[in-house]
Amino acid sequence: MTVLAGALAVCLSSSAHADSVKASRFYEDALKRFERRDVDGAIIQLKNALQQDARLLSVHVLLGKALLSRSEAAAAEIEFNEALQLGINRAEVAVPLAQALVAQGKQADVFKLAVLNPDGLPDATRQALLLVRAGAASDLGDAPRAQALVDDARALNANAPEAWVAEVPLRVRARQFDRADVAADRALQLAPNNAEALYQKATIAHVQGRLDEALRGYDRVLAVDSRHLEAQLARLGILVDQGRQEPAQAALQALLKQAPTEPRALYLSAVLAERRGDGPAASNALKAVTTQLDPVPLDYIRYRPQALMLNGLAHYGLGEPLKAKPYLEYAQRVQPNSPLSKLLAQVYAAEPNLDRASEVLETYLKAFPGDSQALVMMASLQMAQGRHGRATALMQEALRGRDAPEFHTALGLSLIRGGQIGSAADELEKAFQRDPGQTYAGLSLATLYLRNGQPAKAVAVADRLVKQQPGNPSVWMMQGAARQANKDIAGARQSFQQALQVDGRLAEPQLGLARLDIIERQFDAAQARLDTLLRVDERQVDALYEMALLSEARGQPAEVQRWLSKAVDASTPRQTRADQALVAWLLRQDQPGAALEAARRLLGKVPDDLQAMITYARVQLANRDTAGAKATLNSAARRSGFDPQPLVDIAALQLAAKDPTGAAYSLDKALSSAPQHVPALALSATVALQQGNPVQAEKQARQVISLQPTRAVGHLLLADVFQARHQPAQALEALRKAHEVEPTSGSLLALMRALSHQDGGGKAAAELAERWLQARPGDVAAWKALGDTQARAGSFTSARKSYDAALRLRPNDAETLNNQANVLLKLGEATAALPLADKALALEPRNALVIDTAGWAHHLAGNGERALQLLRDARLREPGNPEIRYHLAAALAQAGRKTEAREELDAALKNRAFGSVKEAQALGQTLR
Repeated sequence: MTVLAGALAVCLSSSAHADSVKASRFYEDALKRFERRDVDGAIIQLKNALQQDARLLSVHVLLGKALLSRSEAAAAEIEFNEALQLGINRAEVAVPLAQALVAQGKQADVFKLAVLNPDGLPDATRQALLLVRAGAASDLGDAPRAQALVDDARALNANAPEAWVAEVPLRVRARQFDRADVAADRALQLAPNNAEALYQKATIAHVQGRLDEALRGYDRVLAVDSRHLEAQLARLGILVDQGRQEPAQAALQALLKQAPTEPRALYLSAVLAERRGDGPAASNALKAVTTQLDPVPLDYIRYRPQALMLNGLAHYGLGEPLKAKPYLEYAQRVQPNSPLSKLLAQVYAAEPNLDRASEVLETYLKAFPGDSQALVMMASLQMAQGRHGRATALMQEALRGRDAPEFHTALGLSLIRGGQIGSAADELEKAFQRDPGQTYAGLSLATLYLRNGQPAKAVAVADRLVKQQPGNPSVWMMQGAARQANKDIAGARQSFQQALQVDGRLAEPQLGLARLDIIERQFDAAQARLDTLLRVDERQVDALYEMALLSEARGQPAEVQRWLSKAVDASTPRQTRADQALVAWLLRQDQPGAALEAARRLLGKVPDDLQAMITYARVQLANRDTAGAKATLNSAARRSGFDPQPLVDIAALQLAAKDPTGAAYSLDKALSSAPQHVPALALSATVALQQGNPVQAEKQARQVISLQPTRAVGHLLLADVFQARHQPAQALEALRKAHEVEPTSGSLLALMRALSHQDGGGKAAAELAERWLQARPGDVAAWKALGDTQARAGSFTSARKSYDAALRLRPNDAETLNNQANVLLKLGEATAALPLADKALALEPRNALVIDTAGWAHHLAGNGERALQLLRDARLREPGNPEIRYHLAAALAQAGRKTEAREELDAALKNRAFGSVKEAQALGQTLR
């Protein structure tokens, strides 16, 4: 870096740090305002914070809660989703996000969204979410499910009054007033001054027509919480019904002062105005109602019949029957079961009953012809019904009548389209052996060999093609590609140049030569070739794509994205290579949201394409949409042929989506056509272990060893089997064997882990790594593993040296930077740790552990504001990590926020096994 560039980097870093400090100050002020119910002031300060630093998790969460308290549910949902996108732990936002969805009439989404699955959440959060779900189920008309959810919530903590309060409206809806009373009374026994429990108790009397008793009940609520909106509204409604004009008017004025735009209050204002003969005031109040409710989408209030009726009556009162009609109809309408048709079609397709699935979708599309999801499903079903199985059967029948090479070629090609790659290769080999003039068979066979990682066989086929047809540039191009895959760069260059000699107008040989220039780091030569092609055609997709590869080789990330985007724009609907590359690039650049948009465009172009579906699922997982990824992968597995490798790719993603059953289906399908496919066997053994079947896993692991005795993979699988059976000695022996037959970094690390567990201190593991590194000092992974082992053993000085060695080899490794920073902190060198921690943070800004290290380093270095901001962020991402919560407690204590510090420390000390437990206990003594 030049001096000028270095100075600029320092300036930019300082500016970003200053913005971050400003943002932290705005947040702390907003938090204080929110705590004293100055919601408007809090929102202003939070928006100020976001102008300084839009990535602060704590700001998005508090802003969402503030907006939700102000009934701005859609805006709140955006903030909670932004926090999730930035990496917050879902436990921090699950409940308010669910509340925001319910407030918008998105009750069904509360059950669909993966982030709102109660499983795996802390008990308190899980209970609160179950109660929100209960309300949503009740809105959807599923009373049994709603009560079951309340029961599930109560099972977590029967002494939580909220779990009893939630039952009351369910019992009232079912007209089970005695049971409603029991639930309300139980809640009040647990919390006599709980405003919500008092309110629900009063509603029971109200619904039964005991109005005086209900009034007294609402008065008790307001004595506890004078701002309880629902109690004020209910009390006002009774006063209006009783014709008590003066007290009703006084109650209305107080209510409108607190909530001037509340539609129910405005409607009651119209009723009171009409009763006193003030027509203009009544009309103005009704207009105010429609002004509030008309902009709200019907979907937001479809489970709020009171709001629907209110707006319908308001429009009717204003003499607008056409506007009133949809609201009044919608209030009475039974919710259509529209999503069921699509779900049912998926079920039929899985059976598979494709004809019935098509019938269901056809019926649905008659009612909803513009449903893009249903149209995509219908298109995929039609293609599924037009698979090439019939063509394969016909060609097999033809071969029985006449054993001709061209028939073998046709059969091989149909098998490829059906995904039966092994059988396809057999047929193409027969065709090419019998007639080398079968060019298409030869080219397809060479392509199959390249796909299967057999470049030497591909070269042999290409050489025969070139000998047979030296005037065909396509066979020279195939030879060049095969030689390149076989690491013969000089030979590949000769083949591409020969193709140009045959036809100098072709772009493909120039592109091949440009790729070789990039491999050999002859960047200017590659640039010249590609510029020439783009001058002829600026939308030459392959040249644009190669420009992106050239930019990546030159270390120009912004240019990579620009060239890939241009290639995508120039691609035809069936050209997807640039789309795939753009998605992969965006994922590598940690831009999952942008990758999702690119993947959607890709799938929109080729909804039937298996690789597009696999890519889309991978991006869904990167965006934490596990449920969506499962659905995409299940569909891909069903629609896939029998080519084992795509099925292995699908199964690996299904495991990542925590769907071992789906993975087992995919792998069974792969092994049915290729029973000796090692990657499928290996992954199938892993799945068998996850499903609790070590016998099957061992059988497949030993099969892998027999097929590839000089590879480590089978022995590593066998070690997993022994570990699952709690046989550490046998597992260790299998790991030693794996490292013996294939001594790699991977087998070394696996053996080191096992040795560390066996001897506790890790001495044997460290000695193994040291011997390895004497012969291979450039192995970064081994240096890192050695450093980790030494750090766990408390040998921080040795660990420091090992991490230094790793960083000399790979200076921008975020994990090593983070670990080295932690070691330096353990050695009491916070000043030295700080730049390493900040560098790791710049490389991994979403990693909670990296954020925590940086925050702790800033705390120990005396940078309190920056420390507090970072540690709040880390805690929101991993609230279950006691070390992080202790660090945050220490920072809060230093900032004078002792109450909040005690809360964090109490949460941390629920786990007594973390590294800083003694320090945490000592801090607790100072906070008493």
